[in-house]
Amino acid sequence: MRTTTPLHAALIAAGLLAISAVQAQMPAADYKAAKDRISETYKTDKKACDQLSANAKDVCTEEAKGKEKIAKAELEYQHTGKADDLRKVTLAKAEAAYEVAKEKCDDLAGNDKDVCKKEAKAAEVKAKADVKVSKVDANARQDAAQDKRDADYKVALAKCDAMAGEAKVACVNSAKAQFGKS
Repeated sequence: MRTTTPLHAALIAAGLLAISAVQAQMPAADYKAAKDRISETYKTDKKACDQLSANAKDVCTEEAKGKEKIAKAELEYQHTGKADDLRKVTLAKAEAAYEVAKEKCDDLAGNDKDVCKKEAKAAEVKAKADVKVSKVDANARQDAAQDKRDADYKVALAKCDAMAGEAKVACVNSAKAQFGKS
C-alpha cells in the first residue's frame, strides 16, 4: 500500500488549487501591483537587516532574499495557475531554506561547520528530488490514464465487432466519441 507523505498531500492539494487558479487568473493590473508590493517588502526587510552586524546581518539578508523569491514564485503561480509554476514555488522554498541554513552555518567552525553545510545541502537536494518525483508521478499518472482509455476503447471496439450494419457503425461512433478518438 502506498502512503501519502505530507509533501505529496500538499502537492495534491496544490494541484486542486491549480485547477481553480486557472479558472480565475489574476488581472494584469493586480499582478503588477503585487509585484511592486513584493519589491517594496524586500527593500523594507533588507533595510531592517542594516541594523544588524556580522553573520546576523548576512542571515537576515538571505532571509529577505528568500522571502522575495518565494513571494515572486507564489505570485507567478497565482497569475498562471500552471503546475510547473507550483513546482517553482516548492523549489524557491527549498533554495531559500538552503541559503539561510548555509549562512547560519558560518557561525560554526571546523567539522561542525562542514556538517552543518552538508546537512543544509542534503535538505535542499531532498526537497528538489521530491519535486522531480512529483513531476514524474504526474506524467506517469497521465500515461497510465491514457493507456487505460486506450485499452477500454479496444474493448468497446471488440464489442462492436459482434454487431453488423448500422448497429455496428453506431457502436463504433459511440466508442470513438466516448474515448476521444477520431
